[in-house]
Formats: sequence, C-alpha cells, structure tokens
Amino acid sequence: MNTEFIITLLAATVQSGTPILYATLGEIFTERSGVLNLGVEGMMMVGAFSGFVTALSTGSPVIGFLIGGLSGA
Repeated sequence: MNTEFIITLLAATVQSGTPILYATLGEIFTERSGVLNLGVEGMMMVGAFSGFVTALSTGSPVIGFLIGGLSGA
C-alpha cells in the first residue's frame, strides 16, 4: 500500500476526530459534576449547521459564530 496515502489518511483521521474529542472532554467534566447529557454530538451539529446558515445568509462570520454558539447552548 502507498505510504503517502496512509499518512494522509491518518492525518485526516486526527483532524476529523478533534471536535468529537473536545465534546467528549466536556462531557467527562459534566458527568463528574453529576449531570448526564447524551445529546452532545447533536448540539454540536445543530450549532454548526445554524452557524453556517447564518454566516452564509448574512455574510458575516462573526454573527454566524455567535448564532452557532447560542443555538448549541
């Protein structure tokens, strides 16, 4: 197998898994405090989608970032 392909695949795997790792770390902290939230990935998807749609429709990435954060919260 091509070594260059394997290196590219591993790099893409790390890059794609980083947001899920952040959500997992946040969930670990909330579970330690006694709160169980099973919808972490769903909140991330809703926040990303609403932020993208808002930034696309308004033309402002700052407003899209704010709306994405608010809708994820």
